[in-house]
Amino acid sequence: MSDLITRHGRSGAVLFASPAAEPILGVRPLALCGSGLLDRVHVADRPAYLTALADAASLRESRSAEFRVRQGPLEGTPSFIWLEMRCHPLERASSEEAEVIAVMREVTARKEEEQAITHARAEAERANLAKSRFLATMSHELRTPLNAIIGFSDLLREESLMIDARKRRDYAHLINESGRHLLAVVNDILDMSKIETGNFEIFPEPVAPARVIDECCELLALRAREAGVDLGVALPTHLPQVMADKRALHQIMLNLVSNAVKFTDRGGKVAVAARAESGHIVITVEDTGVGIEPEDLPRIGDPFFQARSSYDRRHDGTGLGVSIVKGLVALHGGSIDVQSRVGEGTRVTVALPLGGKSGARRSETLTPRGEPATRIPVRKRA
Repeated sequence: MSDLITRHGRSGAVLFASPAAEPILGVRPLALCGSGLLDRVHVADRPAYLTALADAASLRESRSAEFRVRQGPLEGTPSFIWLEMRCHPLERASSEEAEVIAVMREVTARKEEEQAITHARAEAERANLAKSRFLATMSHELRTPLNAIIGFSDLLREESLMIDARKRRDYAHLINESGRHLLAVVNDILDMSKIETGNFEIFPEPVAPARVIDECCELLALRAREAGVDLGVALPTHLPQVMADKRALHQIMLNLVSNAVKFTDRGGKVAVAARAESGHIVITVEDTGVGIEPEDLPRIGDPFFQARSSYDRRHDGTGLGVSIVKGLVALHGGSIDVQSRVGEGTRVTVALPLGGKSGARRSETLTPRGEPATRIPVRKRA
């Protein structure tokens, strides 16, 4: 028979094992006798294995269990397979002997299929949750500025209302700001879509990273002052050029610095630094903001994901900023590292190769979640 058949005594010790032990487990039948089989059962599965044998012996009823068993020698790297065991009390045995016959069949392929189905179901649930989060986020991000645009434009159209020139300018300014906000949201969605489908192209050229960093920090300096956040930049005197898409590098820096300012309370600090190291330009954006929960760190960078901090609810955003940064960095052949502690702040480090990525002019296909084929480490801040 291709199935492994064993006979067990009252204590569960193996009294006999069939020759199928060799093709299934790679050992001689005698190696399973006594506690030999138990020693091969995965530690986490031993309770299920022993319970099935004990119930069959004491209750005189058939029992079944599934567990992992180690193949080959007990030394070296372990290799486990799944076995399905059906236990039956030995009818001819007296109540004192209480022996059990067990029939075991390998079900590794079936267990792997079950695990794959479970994983696919979990991915589908995450995708459904992401869709719901996307709709909730978009309803806020789009509806709020649209209401402002419609409301203030209606006021300006109403000829019966006496609106002085100053208020008209204020209303026009609010309409303009709301329109720009809508444009930024739509651009983020389009960029993320291009990155995920592999249609985002970058065109590398020699870029002075110090100039890009300075320009981005100058653009966000006013926002930092209004938020009461100290924005500081520390750059070495000589920073080598990097082969990169200038527009993409601008977008990386604007997203990282604006996020740092947004999630830093009044009186906090944001520090931007850069250095050349091991053939890379290493850019660091560090803040003293609210930080990120440890369980949220692995998901930072997932499209539309926003950390579950109560502080986040005070801020607008689509949750696409870091996702876009990860995609753009991956297209350059670089890496991104996020370290954070709740209440202490967050440090994001981006490393871009000085020589650029070979074939960077062509678009690179990313996984459906927007991540590159190589894993980008995201770990807890030390």
